Amino acid sequence: MNNLMASAKRFLKNKNIVTIVGVIIILILLYVGYSTQINRAVEPVSIPVATETIQPRTEITDDMVQMIDMPNVSLSENVIRSRTQIVGRYSNINSVIPEGSMFYTDSVVDAEELPDAAFAKVKSGEVVYNFPVDMESTYGNSIFPGNKIDIYMKVGDGDEEKIMIGKLIENIEVLAVKDSSGQAVFENTSERRSPAMMIFGLKTDLYLLLKKASYMGSLGVELYPVPHGGTVEEEGATQVSTQQLVDYIDAHSINIPIAEENTEDPLIPTIAETGGARNTVTITFPEGCNGTYTCTYVKDGGKPVRVTKTTQNVVYTGNGTLTATVQEENGEAHTITTNIPMTNSTNTES
Repeated sequence: MNNLMASAKRFLKNKNIVTIVGVIIILILLYVGYSTQINRAVEPVSIPVATETIQPRTEITDDMVQMIDMPNVSLSENVIRSRTQIVGRYSNINSVIPEGSMFYTDSVVDAEELPDAAFAKVKSGEVVYNFPVDMESTYGNSIFPGNKIDIYMKVGDGDEEKIMIGKLIENIEVLAVKDSSGQAVFENTSERRSPAMMIFGLKTDLYLLLKKASYMGSLGVELYPVPHGGTVEEEGATQVSTQQLVDYIDAHSINIPIAEENTEDPLIPTIAETGGARNTVTITFPEGCNGTYTCTYVKDGGKPVRVTKTTQNVVYTGNGTLTATVQEENGEAHTITTNIPMTNSTNTES
């Protein structure tokens, strides 16, 4: 026993031997830890995958799902790993799940979580408009959600009444294109769907104007969309383009006053006539045109003029139109358009 203790003491006093043994122990520990991590990473995990391509808004049934083994290291945190978390739920409105694909948390939702994407995109203060279209009026189904369009109007049949054609409303953003059953035309990659309706949002006054025109078929009125061309100065804004068409619609319809909303947009500029020998109009902008906002006005459809002060006078020698805009840093525009002179005319806010 004493010999054993003496040998142990001599061994511990030998620094070289102790260092070598320590290094060996550390290497063994590193190897064991590394091996454990590798084994854990490559250990197969059973996960659900799609047995077929699943289109958006589709209820996922049991036969659409199968379980396969995958290395744990190849799975991200948002991969669904349980079959019960998938079957009976729906593919999201913006998700096509390919055959053989894993299911992700953002691609599978409950039925009550399936909003209509078009309605979700309608801006505050706008009304949803359902504009009838077909394959021809959409240029062979070439108008997509997100595109900008103008609405043109034709009046007369060319026989008893001369034909009048012009742009009624311009710069409208298409929110959705749907078929006759209400299904989005472009959300399904396996079906050929024909366009039947185009959905977009309009301010109340423009909604009523377009709706009234749509009921004037007996007067030879036709409405049709045209892809918007040229530079869009005010992102997402809509405005009346041809006053003669507006006058025609108003002359063949009765206006019911719209109750004013209690809330007003504080960024909408105001326009007032100040009179004089030359018809002077004063635009009043909110504070912040010198940096916080981009403030502009357009006279008679010309080029936008930048304004950096609160008030701006504009002189007219005859009839015309005036548009004033306040644009926020995020691109949202607050616009008012007025006919000059302002007597017996209405303003159009966008």
